[in-house]
Amino acid sequence: MKIDEVRDEFARVQAQVANGPIVPHVTADEIRSYLTLRYDFKQSLPLEEVVADVEQMLQTWQVQVTHPRYFGLFNPSVTLASVLGDLLVAMYNSQLANWRTSPAANEIEKHTLGWLTDKFGLPPESIATFTSGGTEANLSAIVVALTQAFPSYGEHGLRNLPAAPTIYLTHEAHNGYNKIAHLTGLGRQALRIVKTDPNLKMDLADLERLVTEDRKNGFAPFMVIGTAGTTAAGIIDPLEEIARFCRTENLWFHADAAWGGAAILSPTLRQHLAGIESADSITCDAHKWLSVPMGCGMFFCRYPDRVAEAFRADISYMPKKTDLTVTDPLMASIQWSRRFIGLKLFLAIAHHGESGQIEMIEHQTRMGHVLREALSTSGWRIVNATPFPLVCFTRDGLSHTSFLASMRDRQIAWMSEAHVAGVHVLRACITSFRTTEAEIHWVVDEMNRLFEQESGQKSGQINSDQTMAVPPESSRVQEPIKQ
Repeated sequence: MKIDEVRDEFARVQAQVANGPIVPHVTADEIRSYLTLRYDFKQSLPLEEVVADVEQMLQTWQVQVTHPRYFGLFNPSVTLASVLGDLLVAMYNSQLANWRTSPAANEIEKHTLGWLTDKFGLPPESIATFTSGGTEANLSAIVVALTQAFPSYGEHGLRNLPAAPTIYLTHEAHNGYNKIAHLTGLGRQALRIVKTDPNLKMDLADLERLVTEDRKNGFAPFMVIGTAGTTAAGIIDPLEEIARFCRTENLWFHADAAWGGAAILSPTLRQHLAGIESADSITCDAHKWLSVPMGCGMFFCRYPDRVAEAFRADISYMPKKTDLTVTDPLMASIQWSRRFIGLKLFLAIAHHGESGQIEMIEHQTRMGHVLREALSTSGWRIVNATPFPLVCFTRDGLSHTSFLASMRDRQIAWMSEAHVAGVHVLRACITSFRTTEAEIHWVVDEMNRLFEQESGQKSGQINSDQTMAVPPESSRVQEPIKQ
């Protein structure tokens, strides 16, 4: 593979994204009509022509999540090394269900996961696997926890259990647990919502109350989920206290660190994850804050025997194990056939090194602080408290939905809206290591200008300046990390 050619193409695409619009203006009917007219699949087309057309569609009809002013969900800018990883995986089409089929790929993943297992403070005998994302990792945790708590669950199912199992989490936890409760047969009512304190962290007194009441009423508590970086507001639950409580009450402690888990690498941030080393299982997504393409989730568990019991299978058509020191991924995960998910992370870490990964994480964290300070000093009210680069904010008189629409129409930035502690807010998360301080100040200035315009229109004032300013060229192309 000629890396220089891929590097040049990667740089071209990244520059084009950074200097172009963030938000598309297109309807579903427009795209459907375009595809219907050009692709009836009745005849072959030149590959170069189709690839160029698809690239044009992606450039034009997609929210550009790798844009430096995309301040939205956990969709990061990606590194060249990680893109090369996905390219290699597609070309060789490695199948990781069985160790014997892909020895090199399996060992590369094991090596990478072992490095992170150590960073999380889990014992070396722990087991870890790459997943499609956080939902699969969280589903894995619940299945393994059920297997641990109820030995008959695997063979006879939930109906054979003496009491209905219950799980404890806050309203700030990821809503995907509702889907998982449905999928596993636990039922959505098995989720017990624990109150939060004024900082939106799990209230341990309420957790104790709920567990006690459920046991008294004939339920079977078995699991507590502590979140390390909630989706809406970046809140970190009191992981150390949850760990102590779970040990005392014989409950499984799952740390959902899908986004915030990457902070374990940072000397300045890892203190906020204290207690995660005591978790029975951990979720962490590399495709959220380690700047690799989707999907690259990870599931960690300190009990390999419980994982083996949960995902065991008896098959005759796969190559037999010849080395007792290896584990076939199909016996340690929900997935059966599986692509070489971990190569993108391995290449990224190997290329940038631990210091490079730390630099990207801490740069984004600094930019989050810059955004928080710039908003606060210009009249916006910050409503969340987190060490991570996620800012929730509002101000009196703001029409959140229409304001966001105006921001997107003018290509100022892409942000989302959320409800935090009952307050309707704008939500901005720094997800790109290419975002600069100049870019953030420009965005805040434009937001202030837009708010003044919209406030003036509401009061009947006439404002002739309705055009979108263009960000300085330097702030659009500068990168904090050299590729």
